[in-house]
Parts: sequence; C-alpha cells; structure tokens
Amino acid sequence: MGVSRLKLFLALSRTPHGLLDLAAPAMSALLWLGGFPPVEILALGLITAFSGYTAVYALNDVVDRRVDKEKMQGSRLPRAQKDLDSVFVRHPLAQGMLSSREGLFWTLAWGALALVGTYLLNPICTVIFFLACLLEYSYCRLLKISYFRGIISGLVKTSGPLAAVFAVDPNPDPGFLATLFAWLFLWEIGGQNVPNDFSDMEEDRKIGAKTIPVKFGAQGSILIIFTSLFLVLGMSLVMIWVAPKGLNLAYLFGALLSGVYFLLIPGCRLFQSKNPQDAFVLFNRASYYPLAILLMTVMSWFF
Repeated sequence: MGVSRLKLFLALSRTPHGLLDLAAPAMSALLWLGGFPPVEILALGLITAFSGYTAVYALNDVVDRRVDKEKMQGSRLPRAQKDLDSVFVRHPLAQGMLSSREGLFWTLAWGALALVGTYLLNPICTVIFFLACLLEYSYCRLLKISYFRGIISGLVKTSGPLAAVFAVDPNPDPGFLATLFAWLFLWEIGGQNVPNDFSDMEEDRKIGAKTIPVKFGAQGSILIIFTSLFLVLGMSLVMIWVAPKGLNLAYLFGALLSGVYFLLIPGCRLFQSKNPQDAFVLFNRASYYPLAILLMTVMSWFF
C-alpha cells in the first residue's frame, strides 16, 4: 500500500517530531510569563511555530537530498518503523517519492508563512527565524567537513524557544534567556543530536561524514551524552530561581521525574549496551521531554 502525497510532505517535515517540538517554545513562553498569554498571541504563536518547524525540518532534507540518498544506498532502512523521524517514510526526497521542486516549494511556502507570523509577533522573532534557517543550511553543508556542526544543531533547536519568549515579552531578562538557552542546548546535544548520530555512526563512517560519534567513538560519545543529560536535569532545577513568577515544589518534583524517565533511564541503558538501537530509543524518548516539562509547568500552577 502506497503512502499518500500528504503523508510524503509531512514526512519531509518530520511532522510527528515537529509537533512534539512545539512544546519547547510553548514551555519557554509559559515559564517566562508564569501563565498563558492572550488568546490571539497564543493562536498566532502556535501557527507560526508550526510553520517554522515545518520549514526548517523540510530545509534539512532539501539540502541533504544527495547525502541522504548516498547513505540509504543498499540500506533496507531498519529504523523506519521505530524512528520518530520516520513515522510515515524516511527521507522521501532521497527516495524519489517527491521531486526537488516539490520539496523546495513546500519549504518556501511554510517559511514564508513563518516569516509573516514572526514579524506580527515581534520583528526580533523574524531575525531569529532567519538566522535559524541559515544555521540549518550550514549544519547540513558541514556534514563532511566538521563535527562542530553538532554545536550548530543546538543553536537551531534553541532558536524557537528563545523566539517564543520574545513573542510574549519584547524585553525578557537576559539571565532567564541564558539559562533557557543552556538548558535546551544541552538537551539537544545529549538527547537528540549525538544519540541520533550515534545510531547512524556506521553509515556516516562509510560516506566520510564528520560527526561527534565518528570523531570520538562510542565511549566518547556516551560520555558526552551522559554529561549533557545530567546537566539538563540540573538546569531544569536552576529554572526555579530564574523564572520571574517562581516555581513550586510540584514543578521541582515533575522536572526531576521527567528528567529521570525521559533522559537518564534510556541514557543508562545506552551506557550499558553501547548499542545503536538504544541510541535512537534515547532519541525518541528524549523528544518527549519538553512536552513533559510543559505539562509539569502548567500542573504546578494548580498546586
């Protein structure tokens, strides 16, 4: 049974993952405000964030089309039914299921909508989104040049949450922004980027890719992952002191529980096994972490 055209476009933008990523900017805005923004800002923000993530994820596959095709040659895609990024189909452009023109049009259309939305929210958000697109392009082009591209992935992933804070307040506290940046940057490195590249390590070696796992090997990569995840847990607690409205014990308990379940437990499993399969189990589980923190934040308002 074939995959519908709509699902192919959604696969291009990794929409299931993108929907989960919406939790990070929502969480960031609510942590700063200590409550919900006006309904019109909330609605515009959700539409804009969805458009932005849809465009940036699609941009990744558009720029990486040839590399993805190279990596997939001779592969039976063993992760396709388990990887969160492959719920519909993995890399539809690389597989020839969509044309380059279709992929580019889809990317530009959603990008244009995101630009309009960010401008209406706050022109600073427009600048952040534009820089995120440039960084994502650079991230893709550096695949065979430098493993420092992993740092760029952290910058891209934090751009949405930072923009969300500016969307609800044009003058947020720099200390809060710095804490938020460090928190989500470490989550991206330890819970997303390095685990994802760890699961692709053998494929990346074959094509000459420069990634953190290829550079430092399994042991070094796991050390980076584990250190980052512990720091993520610590930064979630630091947020209690930097959030302007204050957070209570309910948030503290929820943040600890979320960090242990979504990050440390799968991280320990990877530490013990050093199995690439466990790396993308961590990747999938960690993808739910911002959503869990968002829910814990809202729940803490009622306790």
